[in-house]
Amino acid sequence: MKDIPLTLYVVDDDEALRRSLLMLLFSQGVPVQSFGSGEEFLASVDMRRPGCVILDLRLGGISGLEVLDRLRHAHSPLVSLFLSGHGDIPTALEAVRLGAHDWVVKPDTQQLLEKLPAALAEARARSEALRRWGELTPREREVAHWVGLGQPNKEIARLLVPPCSPRSVETHRASIFDKLAVANDNELGRWLASHPWLA
Repeated sequence: MKDIPLTLYVVDDDEALRRSLLMLLFSQGVPVQSFGSGEEFLASVDMRRPGCVILDLRLGGISGLEVLDRLRHAHSPLVSLFLSGHGDIPTALEAVRLGAHDWVVKPDTQQLLEKLPAALAEARARSEALRRWGELTPREREVAHWVGLGQPNKEIARLLVPPCSPRSVETHRASIFDKLAVANDNELGRWLASHPWLA
């Protein structure tokens, strides 16, 4: 499976700020798209593709937090970086608690440029995880789920639909470990737990 290209999204209802951010971000060498509302962003973007979204906390329609909540419920791999005013910092910290990567005091563009590389690095890591996961067959993904939950081969063989032999499960397990670059059941469990958006 080929690498999945990243896109950087800007969601802000301030058109002037949106334009200035676009000019700033084009220099990062990543495709950039901008949206004036959370609704427009959610309606236009494939939430299953990796990338990074710079989200204003306060938008004209649904808030940045509501956008984050919808991304979480959709198991989206998108990395969220929040823009907030000084008075919004407690809310920005709440966004980080709910899964946002980080937050930037608005409109500190220097701070944004300092924090963006880490967000893009996380997006690339998620893209690589998606690439590896995409190399698994549907059966291997099913086996991976049960292995990650600590089930033994015999029980997994019984739980699969249709059932198979424990030896077949062992073969799938070896292939999963190889494709995901994990060494054992515990590593696989941790890998799956750290990538909940693969569900």
